[in-house]
Amino acid sequence: MAQGVLPFQYQDQKRVAGLTALAGLPAYLDLAQAAGLRDSFCRHLKVCDENTQGWSDHQIVMALILLNLAGGDCVADLDKLEADEGLCQIMRKFEHYGLPRRQRRSLERRWRKERRRSFVSASPVFRYLAAFHDQAQEEKRREHRAFIPEPNEHLQALGKSNRDLVAFVQSCSPQPQATLDMDATLVGSRKDQALWCYQHYKAYQPFNVYWFEQDQVVLSEFRDGNVPAGYQQLRLLQESLKQLPEGVEKVCVRSDTAGYQQDLLRYCAEGTNERFGVIEFAIGADVTASFRQAVREVAEDQWFPVLRTDPDGRQYDTGQQWAEVCYVPNWAGSSKKGPAYRFVATRELLRHQLELPGCETAEDSDQVQAAGGERYKVRGIVTNRTVDANELIHWYRERCGKSEEVHAVMKDDLAGGKLPSGEFGENAAWWGIMILALNLNAAMKRLILPKSWALKRLKAVRFGLINLVGQVRTRSRQLQILISPRQPAYALLLQIRERIAQLAAKGPPVVCC
Repeated sequence: MAQGVLPFQYQDQKRVAGLTALAGLPAYLDLAQAAGLRDSFCRHLKVCDENTQGWSDHQIVMALILLNLAGGDCVADLDKLEADEGLCQIMRKFEHYGLPRRQRRSLERRWRKERRRSFVSASPVFRYLAAFHDQAQEEKRREHRAFIPEPNEHLQALGKSNRDLVAFVQSCSPQPQATLDMDATLVGSRKDQALWCYQHYKAYQPFNVYWFEQDQVVLSEFRDGNVPAGYQQLRLLQESLKQLPEGVEKVCVRSDTAGYQQDLLRYCAEGTNERFGVIEFAIGADVTASFRQAVREVAEDQWFPVLRTDPDGRQYDTGQQWAEVCYVPNWAGSSKKGPAYRFVATRELLRHQLELPGCETAEDSDQVQAAGGERYKVRGIVTNRTVDANELIHWYRERCGKSEEVHAVMKDDLAGGKLPSGEFGENAAWWGIMILALNLNAAMKRLILPKSWALKRLKAVRFGLINLVGQVRTRSRQLQILISPRQPAYALLLQIRERIAQLAAKGPPVVCC
């Protein structure tokens, strides 16, 4: 009997065939093994004690990382991974790989009854995430006040594992400079416990510190939606500097106006940090009334075009202008021996904008009227760099392109946009595991895949690499994943395995706790 319009039928498979729809996902398991993630989880995470029955820390966290990479966005999607019979065979095979006999026996003894699943089910995951929530911290909350709960030892352990992963990337591709882009992102939520954000909807607002050169998130602090983006930003910078691995000699910081804070600017400019000294920065400056007045005082012949360079190396005018502004706020001029702060303004002519009757002389916070009557949209940058202003503006605006893209990947491509619980600590753990998946995928693109994959979003990576049809079988104790020879990714997978093997031969770096 026909099932539909076209002449084909769906039938269930009577015999287990070892088929998988995620034949490219084991390559990420291979990279995680080379990066020493399993050892890192065993060293830092202690949610599941050695004598506890059931799933281990590594099994649960790795399952959630694979869930993110495969495209799942909720705990229930683990059942879809469990339904992939070929992937289950791979997980069972690799769980004990490389472990001493004592540890293998210890893992086997965690199951009193016969183990039926290869991937953890939803209930143990929710119990696991609950260990990251600290109710004592929740009792310290006060209404209408920004509050960041102190992370418990388990949340801190996730951060340590992320630090180990970042150190692995640095050891494989050393970068002497770390440009840190600091910014927060809003994650909308319908949970009753979620708080209202400045955009007038319920959300959480994690703050992220992104390492531009390595495409890695060095630090991500999960926060409530009512916590301002600039709240305790200096503390986050100091913690991020501690997370940077060996080999980093110079640090630069970029931030929007949320980072326009006296303590942060002085910390960077005065060279307070013992390891890195003076930190170069470019941070958005508040367009205050005094700043607008300083912009008005700039002569017209001191405004220069903001130029960009196209892929062919030719420069073109963007329609914007820049000027050095003689502006010294009170906090910057309090000490004659203090560092010098340079202020650069950009302006863009407002065209075809009608003024409302009676408001002809009114001036918005980011608009300035020139002597000729033209109105301009104005932005400010404060910096301690001495480079050409065009180069400074272009460097500062790189933050908007890449770090905003990373935020979109967190929330749309990975599972960061769909939080599993109303409890703050559980959501923080879910977010932290997502960060591990994000950095692992970035490491795959940066260290393993061809350069043509560097700019591909995770959607394209899934289509071209992860979501491949294959058949898993065992021959002579060797696990084999059969891929169609017509599949273009077959040769790519062989290159990936070879490249990962080369990195594994060096071994992951040793990171002090």
